Amino acid sequence: MAQSAPFGQRLGKILHLKDAPPTLTTRSLRSLELAVTETRNDDPEPGLSGSLTAEDAFLVSLKLHDYPDCELWERGKSLMKADVRAGATYLYDLKHDPRYVIDKPFHSLFFYLPRSALDSVAEQPGTTRVDQLDCQLGMGHDDEVIRHIGASLLQGLRRPDETNQLFVDHMMIALTAHVAQTYGGLRRISKLPRGGLPAWQVKRACEKLESDLGGTFSLQLVAAELGFSVSHFSRAFRTSTGLPPHQWLLRRRIDTAKQLMRVRDLPLSEIAIAAGFANQSHFTRVFSTMVGVSPGAWRRGAQGAPD
Repeated sequence: MAQSAPFGQRLGKILHLKDAPPTLTTRSLRSLELAVTETRNDDPEPGLSGSLTAEDAFLVSLKLHDYPDCELWERGKSLMKADVRAGATYLYDLKHDPRYVIDKPFHSLFFYLPRSALDSVAEQPGTTRVDQLDCQLGMGHDDEVIRHIGASLLQGLRRPDETNQLFVDHMMIALTAHVAQTYGGLRRISKLPRGGLPAWQVKRACEKLESDLGGTFSLQLVAAELGFSVSHFSRAFRTSTGLPPHQWLLRRRIDTAKQLMRVRDLPLSEIAIAAGFANQSHFTRVFSTMVGVSPGAWRRGAQGAPD
């Protein structure tokens, strides 16, 4: 069912936030919207949260702040109280109208996963369909994978101009598959082929990725160029190159920047944009992390090296 507003805006409204919270979205599974949103209010006005539209979809929430004695509601009734712990993962079925009493500061990440996205993951060869997620009210899960994905996406939410779409696609698809397997009983009934792409397909995929160093292309678009599903393409590309598409693109950005610093006397700010980075600060941070020295220091060393 079509929604009248983006997920982050709707979630912000039911949590009584003054502004729409930061949100990242992907449409790389059946062109469905998957989203992650950071919600925070250090001084909330007490009251019951609102309701999201009842639909066949789930919320997966990574709590970033303790919330003791949380009063939980479903289907219009107060059912229990539970201590919510920072670092724990909770699952909610939107068909059950999950709500809670807002009376303390809160800080969480919410992942929006429509049922159709879980079905799409289960349509891969050799897998079974997800029947139902383990959405036990008040039950927190110690999930290291979701904490890792959440921490990675939290940086993207806070620096949206520096976050490329391939990275968001990769992380959200990985989260969907993990949730389906861990909480939905998804299992493989046969081994998937693990071969990589033929050389001509690797070349074509790399050319497509390199034509958009800024990373605005989606995984779905790149996979469609070769006639593959997103999951098959990502797996085969990684087998062939040793890297998932978003990391391959990041390496290519660094290589492009090095070439520009070797052969052209350009300001670092212009090199940053030409190599697909959001700005010089973004370029410096990523380059220093991956190469071990700042771009300026690397350039001085390269220019001083003998031909």
